[in-house]
Amino acid sequence: MELYDKEARSVDVGFKIRELRDERGLSMRALARKSGISANALSMIERGRTSPSVSTLYKLADALDVPITDLFRDEPEGSTVVFRKSTERTRVPFPRGLWEGLGGEQFIGRVEPFMLTLESGANSGPFSMEHSGHEFVMCLRGQLEYQVENKVYKLEPGDALLFAAQLKHRWRNTGNTVTNAIFVLSGFEEREVPVEVHYNADEVASKE
Repeated sequence: MELYDKEARSVDVGFKIRELRDERGLSMRALARKSGISANALSMIERGRTSPSVSTLYKLADALDVPITDLFRDEPEGSTVVFRKSTERTRVPFPRGLWEGLGGEQFIGRVEPFMLTLESGANSGPFSMEHSGHEFVMCLRGQLEYQVENKVYKLEPGDALLFAAQLKHRWRNTGNTVTNAIFVLSGFEEREVPVEVHYNADEVASKE
């Protein structure tokens, strides 16, 4: 089955990283040193040859001194009202899944809603995540296993989870079917807008 509407807008994350790097006058090797990611892995990401894990995205955003949201913007931010048709969502495909923005990438407030569509076995990557603010997730279809610190929560359709996002967390689709889940991030610090794209690309994730 199709994971997304082919008419929706795709964002080239690798191009955005290269664009931000060029704006700051950083060579690929310089950004690799600042982020702790190998130059080879960074080159693969910028050329769209591989999708970075969320751990890698956090390291790159921090090295570029931008919120992670800036890696997914394809239009200027600043609207106080955002209406987004389902066919107009910003989307970022990643291995075994899809991230779809629900307007937060254009909204001026400190809230970031998005939807993840996950194939069976999809997960958030090899490392736990932590960021400022709060994280809310609601499972719409399938199954989603969420680990927050040392406790595991198993979400089924209609189940919801809310927690302080500075707690280490990770997730995976443990079921045999596609999972859909709505995420809402809020209360994060200004200039830190932690969109959890939740990629799964272990081969390019840097070691913590």
